Amino acid sequence: MTIRELSNMQQAGADSRTLTVVRQEKSLGAVRDLDFGIDLLGQARTGGIGPTLRLYRPAPTVAFGQRDTHLPGFGAAAQACRELGFEPLIRKAGGRAAAYHEGTLIIDHVEPHADAIAGAKGRFAFFGEMLAQALRSAGVQAAVGEIPGEYCPGEYSVHGADPYFPAHQVKLVGTAQRVVSGGWLFSSVVVVENSAPIRSVLTASYAALGLDWDPATAGAVNDLVPHLDVDAIEEAVVSTYAGYANLRHAEFSSLQP
Repeated sequence: MTIRELSNMQQAGADSRTLTVVRQEKSLGAVRDLDFGIDLLGQARTGGIGPTLRLYRPAPTVAFGQRDTHLPGFGAAAQACRELGFEPLIRKAGGRAAAYHEGTLIIDHVEPHADAIAGAKGRFAFFGEMLAQALRSAGVQAAVGEIPGEYCPGEYSVHGADPYFPAHQVKLVGTAQRVVSGGWLFSSVVVVENSAPIRSVLTASYAALGLDWDPATAGAVNDLVPHLDVDAIEEAVVSTYAGYANLRHAEFSSLQP
């Protein structure tokens, strides 16, 4: 998808779509943070809420995919996470293990949709490019696409290039999607600060699971552009979303069931 196509698609919807932006100030805990996104999807599909964007900084977590749990080393991988200060969880979406902590920004985007399944693949491409555009607006050389050896590999991952060594690319954003009858949840994890603990826990987890990957592909936004922090990336993401929809802001308490 080209920037022009993305811009045209954003503008086509921005005039008629309203998106409620909610900032969750504190983690609810690893388990509840993950479950709350599913709760929001349930509210959206039943008409309890409209299109909503939830932004938050999570507690240290390693979210394993369903396939990971069937590997003989899963128990050892989970224990390694705990020893390194990360809570091991199993997410309902696909993919392999992904790690995040307070230096990451999680974006949960939910919308009611009559035929949510039909547009699933297109959403990966569309929102992947949107997030790459947001990072570029903050000064990161970002693009969509899997890089060799990345953790939790995905066709629509967002990666960044070192401005001084362009051949060195690191994964910055992983995306996942859950689609149900009547709605969808698109979750994105942007690694912004402090990549070392993430690299360490992924190295231990993948070794226990017996999965190959290249630890050099695990990085953070501020490994590439040192002055950037989570607040700056959140601002860039929200500004980019303003081209997708009319934004309104609400307190997190408005989402509590």
